[in-house]
Amino acid sequence: MSQTVSIIDDDPAVLDALTMLMKSHGLNVARFDTARAFLDAGMQPGCIVSDVRMPGMTGIELLRTMKQSGDDRPVILITGHGDIEMAVQAIKLGAREFIEKPFDNSKLIDCVNDALQATVSILIENQEHKELSERFAMLTERQRETMRCLIRGMANKQIAAELGISPRTVEIHRTWVMNKMAAKTLADLVRKGLALGLR
Repeated sequence: MSQTVSIIDDDPAVLDALTMLMKSHGLNVARFDTARAFLDAGMQPGCIVSDVRMPGMTGIELLRTMKQSGDDRPVILITGHGDIEMAVQAIKLGAREFIEKPFDNSKLIDCVNDALQATVSILIENQEHKELSERFAMLTERQRETMRCLIRGMANKQIAAELGISPRTVEIHRTWVMNKMAAKTLADLVRKGLALGLR
């Protein structure tokens, strides 16, 4: 899976230095001198290394914009004027790291590698959630009701009483639910249901 480190900084010297550092560690790089240019460039899998104080849109505003659009790529913020309040705000908005200049190159590379690894996990989770949602969409309404009851820990007889059907019919629905959701055990089904936000 090809990933890119998107570097955003309005200082050409810093942009060059960060680009060289990333490339020297075999990483793909995309460079931007404004946050707006980065957002306009479209989605590239990977992580973002951004300055905080930039003209137009700051690193904090970039984080806020990404969060609102559902962009969950990890963001590492760099600043020469760091303060505790800004760092806390950045972390609350979902920044993965907040690094003050001058920074240690090896620490930054470690942070970037961690962020890229996290991106792989996020992509896998997103794909798994998409597959679960598609499987759930294949269930009939009655099968969904049965699954919700199973997740609440109800026995077949209780489900039958709840849904106004026979225990035998519940067993049939339960078998279909297990098969369609590709659940090996009831515990597996419960985990999948919780991942879908069912209660």
